[in-house]
Amino acid sequence: MNLRGRNKVNAEFNMSSMTDIVFLLLIFFMIAVTTMTTTNALDLVLPNSDGQADEVENISVSVDDKSNYFIDKDPFPAEELENALKSRLGNQKEPNIVLHVAKGVPIENAVKVMDIAYRNKYKIVLAVAPK
Repeated sequence: MNLRGRNKVNAEFNMSSMTDIVFLLLIFFMIAVTTMTTTNALDLVLPNSDGQADEVENISVSVDDKSNYFIDKDPFPAEELENALKSRLGNQKEPNIVLHVAKGVPIENAVKVMDIAYRNKYKIVLAVAPK
């Protein structure tokens, strides 16, 4: 007497549809992440601004298109710029520098003045021409 039935239940699970869904989700999140993140590239067009200038201006540092440095219209060599700023701003509580850089000047010249301000804990503002 054969008591086993003729219909057997297949215990296998087909994973192909599950892998299709996983791959679709993976592609979706890869595309979503790449479109939502910002790039590290900077598209800069300087110097223009709609903002108003503050009335507080302690000292002005300018860099012309020939990379000459000026402190309040007095020319200074790049090597003596830090000492001249220390002597002019040494007795002030919160020294402020307004940096005027001509258009087309290499950024290294502006960064040199910003580095001097950072080392000496001066506040610095980059001035731009109003529109």
